[in-house]
Amino acid sequence: MLSRTADSLFWTARYLERADFLARILDSALRLSSMPAAKVGPNTWESVLASAGVADAFYAKRQTATERTVRDFLAFDPDNPSSIYSCLATARANGRAVRTALTHEMWECLNDAWHGLQNLDAGRTGRDAFTHFLEWVEQVTLVFDGSARRTMLRNDAYWFLRLGGASERADNTARILDVKYHLLLPEREQVGGGLDHFQWTTILREVSALTAYHWVYRDRVKPWLVADLLILNPQMPRSLASCYEVTTNYLDLLAEAYGSTGQSQRRAHRIRAQLASARINDIFQSGLHEFITGFLTDNAGVAAAIAEQYLV
Repeated sequence: MLSRTADSLFWTARYLERADFLARILDSALRLSSMPAAKVGPNTWESVLASAGVADAFYAKRQTATERTVRDFLAFDPDNPSSIYSCLATARANGRAVRTALTHEMWECLNDAWHGLQNLDAGRTGRDAFTHFLEWVEQVTLVFDGSARRTMLRNDAYWFLRLGGASERADNTARILDVKYHLLLPEREQVGGGLDHFQWTTILREVSALTAYHWVYRDRVKPWLVADLLILNPQMPRSLASCYEVTTNYLDLLAEAYGSTGQSQRRAHRIRAQLASARINDIFQSGLHEFITGFLTDNAGVAAAIAEQYLV
């Protein structure tokens, strides 16, 4: 496969995963902002920017983080390369560049999403309409993912697509956890209190894991159990452990198909082994923020190694 084809497939998946992530964190912010301001505190919308990793870019253009300014920047701003609009537009452009590597169903999903964006009047989008828009974005990504699973050959095109999605998903899950633990709870609120419980429950809803949490732990929502599910449980599709099972599996298939092993395989297997041997009590004792910061750096290193080995 040509490196530019692999690159387009890898980034098509990354941008669609990012659009889905943005829709989820915006939806959770709407849930939190529906609570009384005195309980939630002033930092709900700032935490959304932190989760998305775009706070500096936002404040370069806007002065204050409010519901309107943040949702416009993260959902509709074409000048923000990480907005939902830009992510879907870039995913479609990448897909168009490698049209013959996609199945008909996958291309139709990307193309229909693009045309749906063109018919959207962002300036008239009230809260109810905006909520429906976020649900639509999540459906677009689900349809594309399902189409890929049901219609693609299991060859290197499929493997690069899955690698892009797993890389982005791991980054997103880590950021969600870090922002909740490090930034979101107001100082005057009690850890383990009502607001803390509501926020952790919202995090589980963001990643479609609330039902899975109760199946696994059969307990009320506790921060260390949420972290255990989203970091170490390989059965949870959005967990860091699951993302690295996917990453190592498809990198191994590429190594076998192309006849060589490189830095991407070695880095990914090292992270997978670290996650397999880790214990959540040890992670909390040494610092969840420090663990996630290190993971984000390592995950970016794997993506860079994939790019250097296959996509350049």
